[in-house]
Amino acid sequence: MRYSRSHDVMQRVLLITTSYFVLAYSLYFLFAGHNNPGGGFIGGLTTACALAFIYLVFDRDTANEYIRFTFPALISIGLVLSLGTGAIGFFANDNYLTQYFDYFEIPFFGEVELTTALPFDLGIYFVVVGAAMVIMLTIADDEKEENEN
Repeated sequence: MRYSRSHDVMQRVLLITTSYFVLAYSLYFLFAGHNNPGGGFIGGLTTACALAFIYLVFDRDTANEYIRFTFPALISIGLVLSLGTGAIGFFANDNYLTQYFDYFEIPFFGEVELTTALPFDLGIYFVVVGAAMVIMLTIADDEKEENEN
């Protein structure tokens, strides 16, 4: 089978469409994680796969135009969020990483349970996405430099 320009278009459409579904599924993993299997780690890995699809379709410069944040900064935000959520227990004279929850009445949603597990999982999510993407992009840069030499 010979390569043609139509294969490139088909590949782009398939990978971009797939990345939307994978990203939606990763958000499901994130939000279902503290009650079911999943959470910040598996949600972050799935999001990194969706972002890797974007880097597969476009070159790095074009993908960076669409993805407007840096991954090391995402790691830092995730660490601060996770460590800060864990430290809430210190301020309440409890152990580190003590989970708190309560029910609140929110307009249009009714009674909603809010818990400290979600911000902690969100921090882990950010750390895993950032670390996985830094690793993937660093490996891709190393291979690119080897090919240029």
